[in-house]
Amino acid sequence: MVITGKVKVDRSTKKLVKRIQPHEIAVIDHPDLDEVAALSLVRAKVRAVVNAQPSTSGRYPNLGPLTLLKHHIPLIDQAGAAVLELADDQVVEIRENRIYLKKKLLAQGVRQTAESILRVMESSKANLHQGLEEFVDNTLFHARYERSSILGKLEIPPLKTSFQGRQALIVVRGKGYCEDLKAVKSYIREMKPVLVGVDGGADALYENGYRPHLIFGDMDSVSDQVLACGAEVVVHAYTDGQAPGLERIGQMGLEAQVFAAPGTSEDAAMLLAYHGGAELIVAVGTHSSVIDFWEKGRNGMASTLLTRIKVGSILVDAKGVSRLYGEKEGIKPVVQVVCAAFFPFLIILSVSTLLSQLGRLLLLKFKITLGI
Repeated sequence: MVITGKVKVDRSTKKLVKRIQPHEIAVIDHPDLDEVAALSLVRAKVRAVVNAQPSTSGRYPNLGPLTLLKHHIPLIDQAGAAVLELADDQVVEIRENRIYLKKKLLAQGVRQTAESILRVMESSKANLHQGLEEFVDNTLFHARYERSSILGKLEIPPLKTSFQGRQALIVVRGKGYCEDLKAVKSYIREMKPVLVGVDGGADALYENGYRPHLIFGDMDSVSDQVLACGAEVVVHAYTDGQAPGLERIGQMGLEAQVFAAPGTSEDAAMLLAYHGGAELIVAVGTHSSVIDFWEKGRNGMASTLLTRIKVGSILVDAKGVSRLYGEKEGIKPVVQVVCAAFFPFLIILSVSTLLSQLGRLLLLKFKITLGI
């Protein structure tokens, strides 16, 4: 098979997908390609993907390469550093596993197939036990040092956006975030929560017709268009006060507050909402499994563990809610059965003020879970 097309080149896949055009060839530098990045390439309708790195190393069973192949996108792996020297919009020709520029051989990689990827994924299962042990040890080690910073009182910057007495929806660019955001649209319509986009999560809100009230994070994956949409901007800073994202904000002539907290930006966003007085936090697209963290290049989850211990009493994690059902028709019988089971309980709630308040919270969580 011969593939010819213009290239777009970037060492950051999440930056590349924001400017690549349909049917162009993506040239990336992404070891152990994760599923979220692969799906973003699929949505961008790329013609092929050339990766300077191995898209799967066998360290753990990452799903990115298989995702591309399932969508019939050719993947040339381990093409080397030479492909990263290509300029945007240069035309290359791919013949099997060879990349040509102006009819001269530029690089040679590995043309992946579903069978070759599945073999590596199968062998990677043998590495899981050791990897899990190291992950747990790393998490517990760092939790000892971070617990006072997270579990203690944090200094909240003065915000125009008020969380006090309101619910907050925090959207993160994680696995299934687009589908899960659509699944909770009735919740957004009914409860009108404070909409918080964590970096690329702000773009997800915007693309689904919502203007975020607050954009939070390192500012490394949110688009210029969304940053300038009028939302309040809060830059995540390290505990020593350094905030690299401020440079981009300054270049765009925007104003921003700074919030210093350990851990990931999604953890810090939850802490910001919690300390701001939110009565309920609904999270979409968050990272919670070992694979999630490995795909982010993190070898532990101390901050996430501690953050969820702290905010867990008001946290509803909507991650994966869209997977509870497929077609809309499939959920109707489930709703009918559950509603019938809840009918006697609702009668009791109607005559008890305390239970009524508890019932409202349970009903809300139930509706978020089912996406109704």
